[in-house]
Formats: sequence, structure tokens, C-alpha cells
Amino acid sequence: MTATRVAIPRPVAIPRMVEVRQKILKNNDVLAAALRMRFRENGVFVVSLVSSPGAGKTAFLEKTLTALGPDYRVAALVGDLATDNDAVRLARSQAPVRQITTGTVCHLDAAMIEKALDDWHPGGRQLADLDVLFIENVGNLVCPSSYDLGENLRAVLLSVTEGEDKPLKYPTIFNTSDIAVVTKIDIADAVEFDWAAAAANIQAVRPGMRMIPASAKVRGGLDQWLEFLRGNLNSANG
Repeated sequence: MTATRVAIPRPVAIPRMVEVRQKILKNNDVLAAALRMRFRENGVFVVSLVSSPGAGKTAFLEKTLTALGPDYRVAALVGDLATDNDAVRLARSQAPVRQITTGTVCHLDAAMIEKALDDWHPGGRQLADLDVLFIENVGNLVCPSSYDLGENLRAVLLSVTEGEDKPLKYPTIFNTSDIAVVTKIDIADAVEFDWAAAAANIQAVRPGMRMIPASAKVRGGLDQWLEFLRGNLNSANG
């Protein structure tokens, strides 16, 4: 008896997933453009913070909110997969804070920001009553790079504990950011952080990008960052 051979078709590349992703990003860009207009009309300067987990983003933002609070009307939206721990911590700054729980989604998108703003009146205020809105994205250096949130400024945080080659491993997030902040600089010597190597790697993927050293632990550790922010705020208002 002769065995019958059954031809097994080879997997065919299906463009469907690419098409879906392109549609999602296109829809996000449309929403982000509307958000940007909404922020502009209300006179709100929006700063987005992105980093990998453990880079010190929440501590950095808490100190930033506390420092700016006396001079500017600040608020924050914070994204996380499950807990509201970061939002609780940021609330210690006395600034209005709202948590965005993303579930299994590893980034914030424009639709999440829009919904959060529609449901939220920070500190009893309207959006027009704010000067600066900070958005702390989910800890991730991959997905957030693709999603515009309508922000004026995107800062990528790099901790001295992460290694100097981070920009080479995740070039897209550095290419889509406006400034790189190197955090935990107070322990740079202890972990043998090579500033020159980190700077060279950043310049390799984003020539001309400014780097600011920062520490949420020492007095004056955020001075350059705060000076940079105030300069941008004054330019936006001028």
C-alpha cells in the first residue's frame, strides 16, 4: 500500500498585524494632535517622562513637582500596569495626581490621556488652571517611543546603574526624546559609571542631544533640570 504524501503549506507572512499596528498608530497620532491643540488652547505645558523600570522616575518627578509647586500650578498623570503606588508617592508633593492603570498594556497612549483628562479635575481645577502637566509613562523603553501623547517635551531618564550602552540598545526612545536625564548621579562613582561613554553613545544615536545629570537624593541634585524646565516654560509663555 502506497503512503499518500500530504503537502503541508509553509506559513505565509500575513500583513494583517502590520496593518492593524499602522492603524493604531495613525489613530493615536490624530488623538495626540487634538490633545496638543487642547493643551495649547488652555496654556498648559506638558512634559512626558519615559524610562526603564527602576531608573528613579517617580522619585525624580516627586522632587520636581515639589520644587516647582510654589511657582507653578503643577499636576501629574502617572501610568502603571496594576498598582497606584507611584501615584500615592507623588501625592506627597501636594500636587494633584491621577493614576492611569493600563492592565497588560506596556505604555500610555493618547486615548488614555484624553480619557483621564475628561474624567479628572486636578485639585478641583480645570485644565486651563494648570501651568504644567507631567505625564509619567509606564516603565518601558520600547513601546512608549511609538506613542505621541501631545506633549511639548519628552525626557528620557537613564540611571547610572543601567549601563552606558542603554542608548545603543534602545535608540528609538532616545531619537523620539528631547533631552536625556542621567539619574542617581550621586552613586555614579560607586557603580563606576562612565559619563564619557554614555555621552558618546547618546550622541551616536541622537547627535546634539543634551544630557543633564540629576539626583533626587542630594541637595541641588535637580538644579540643572529645573533651570532647563523653567527656561522652556518661560519661552512657551513669552
